[in-house]
Amino acid sequence: MQSNIIKILFFGDIVGRVGRNAVINYLSDLSERNQMPDFVIANVENASHGFGLTSKNYNELTESGINCMTSGNHIWDKKDVFSIIDNSDILLRPYNYEKSVNGEGLKYFDVKDSKIAVLNFLGRVFMQPLDSPFEIMKEKIKEIKAVTPNIIIDFHAEATAEKICFAKYCSTIGVSAVLGTHTHVQTADEQILGNMAYITDVGFCGSVDSVIGMDYEVSLKRILTHLPYRYEVASGTLAQINAVEISLDLLTGISTDIKRLNFNIDTDKNKEIESEKSIE
Repeated sequence: MQSNIIKILFFGDIVGRVGRNAVINYLSDLSERNQMPDFVIANVENASHGFGLTSKNYNELTESGINCMTSGNHIWDKKDVFSIIDNSDILLRPYNYEKSVNGEGLKYFDVKDSKIAVLNFLGRVFMQPLDSPFEIMKEKIKEIKAVTPNIIIDFHAEATAEKICFAKYCSTIGVSAVLGTHTHVQTADEQILGNMAYITDVGFCGSVDSVIGMDYEVSLKRILTHLPYRYEVASGTLAQINAVEISLDLLTGISTDIKRLNFNIDTDKNKEIESEKSIE
């Protein structure tokens, strides 16, 4: 591989203890086999009992080898985050919140003598009425490009059409990757749009026996009765890992490849149940 081409591993929403254990074990295994990617990003807005992020879980995920943490609308669900996010060099909140909100939605990272810009946005369709990510990128792109051509965006959004439209727009202004999160269901549309890597939703990391990471019985009661039963994170040791691996040219900011990862791992035995990691 050319020295200017790097591998970026991006994990979909980590949900609860099962998801944390799966990602931590998987990264440990990669490290032991000397196969760690050059840069690791994970969406952590559901990492602590399915809602938000605690200091303890932030620390253990940082120690696992994650270089950057993105988030979404649930990042504020644990009060710990307010003491973390202002002092963290790696945790992002969605950029399109009001500027007075704690934290930052854009951070720069040093990778192999180059810089990577990572941004986090919330979509607006079926979501909170925040500032337009389209307008923000239109205003910020020249400023970011003056620093680096390598621009990765976690677009945390509900509507498929909004994700695709935003991705197509970003592909015309020189973004390296737009990776969708939030729905916890991995889509099969990974592709290179122009010179940009894209997938509508990366999926999630958490319990296989669940409803997008949550306990089935509680989810069923909520749907059948319309009563606000408290969500519980699904338990068990069998976890799924949803992620994508991107090949990025640091000199140009062009993504040359994107591979979708979808496999199960036994978090007790720390071994893969399905050996095929890359779905072509």
